[in-house]
Amino acid sequence: MSLRRFFATLFLLSVAAFTLLMLTKVVPYLSFEPEIDFLTTKTDRVLARQDFQFSFYIHIVSSLWVMGIGISQFIPSFLKKYSNLHQTLGKIYVFSVLFLAAPSGLGLAIYANGGLPAKVGFSLQCVVWWLTTWAAWREIQKKRWQTHIEWMMRSYAVTLAAMSLRVGSYALVFFFHTKPIETYLTVAWLSWVGNLAIVEGLIYAGMSERLLKMLQK
Repeated sequence: MSLRRFFATLFLLSVAAFTLLMLTKVVPYLSFEPEIDFLTTKTDRVLARQDFQFSFYIHIVSSLWVMGIGISQFIPSFLKKYSNLHQTLGKIYVFSVLFLAAPSGLGLAIYANGGLPAKVGFSLQCVVWWLTTWAAWREIQKKRWQTHIEWMMRSYAVTLAAMSLRVGSYALVFFFHTKPIETYLTVAWLSWVGNLAIVEGLIYAGMSERLLKMLQK
């Protein structure tokens, strides 16, 4: 196995493992009890708001299947063998981000802890998530395959902010001993901006071109 394939496989397995982990985190929330993990950080006034409740439950469920569906879109062997399924899953991914996950995330962002810096960070994340996903959809409608792949890479990079946020939080505390508010405000931005920076580097290095060539063989 080449080093490139090793890291690609490691990445896929990491995302799959994280998705399963998030499933175990999401299921308890479906009891609709307020005294669970993240919800305990919110005031009673926020928890009582119907717009917050609606946004929260829509976001945690839709983001979970978006993450699971999204990773399948970057496995060349799957795309080539199940092209029709790829198109169907792609449509579900786009619809879910544009009409469920991103809008509901924006609804949650206005209630983010950490003041204006966190609210702006999470709000911009949702806006960028929506725009990159819409751009990917626009490009595939025009049959611009490579730019479609590039915009999907950017979109999924923002999707994976949920994973980067948690990994980044642990890393900041473990290596830099940051305080809770410092950690939170840093990952509110770094979790998605950092992912996008990495993806831009991969695109510049030719990853989108290699993926397209694999699909065309």
